Amino acid sequence: MVHHKFLFNTDASWTFYSPTGGARGYDGMIELNEVSRSYATSHGRATILSGVNFRIMRGEQVGILGRNGAGKSTLIRLLSGAEAPDSGIVRRTMSVSWPLAFSGGFQGSLTGLDNLRFVCRIYGQDWREQIKFAEEFTELGSYFREPVNTYSSGMMSRLAFAMSMVINFDCFLIDEIMAVGDSRFHQKCHTELFEKRRHNAKIIVSHDPNYVRAHCDRLAVIKNGALYNFNDMEEAFDFYNNE
Repeated sequence: MVHHKFLFNTDASWTFYSPTGGARGYDGMIELNEVSRSYATSHGRATILSGVNFRIMRGEQVGILGRNGAGKSTLIRLLSGAEAPDSGIVRRTMSVSWPLAFSGGFQGSLTGLDNLRFVCRIYGQDWREQIKFAEEFTELGSYFREPVNTYSSGMMSRLAFAMSMVINFDCFLIDEIMAVGDSRFHQKCHTELFEKRRHNAKIIVSHDPNYVRAHCDRLAVIKNGALYNFNDMEEAFDFYNNE
């Protein structure tokens, strides 16, 4: 199967995107080079991120700390390719997930099964091989074959997480702490993501130091639109706590 790569021109800078990774010349990484992003407001453009530099290699577990409103979700959208930067370069040479448990991309008139078929076809997976896992993991029962617009928010989160696990992404994006279901189901998600996929790269964006401490190898901190990278975890926590 041929996997297409796309190029987006962003103010004379280039964003290289490959949905399945593997671009020639790089061995599995996501890299941001001098990336900036702003949004129009009633008071003019508001700069959220400015001159951001970041790199994650295959298998790394990196945490991003930031206060509410610091730009964590903006960074996730740039990393995933959901948005293009105003300027700078984004390179993705390994496959990257959507934010885990994100259900905003579902087609509400389709059933859970039909949404699974659609996603599998996009990513070149045989949906027939994934039905048993999705049904058992989501625990939706007969609702798996009902339209998604009849689901509760919890049911949609379960389906979204299961669909994220169906595709074996090189890198998983985790936007804030995943609150999917009760404690038993939360443990089930933890096993799938952090035990069975412990060798996959992960970017965990949070404002909870304890959560990233438990799951990450190194940290970066967003502050005043800039991203500060740290190899020393305690140094990163000190910088974050002394903002």
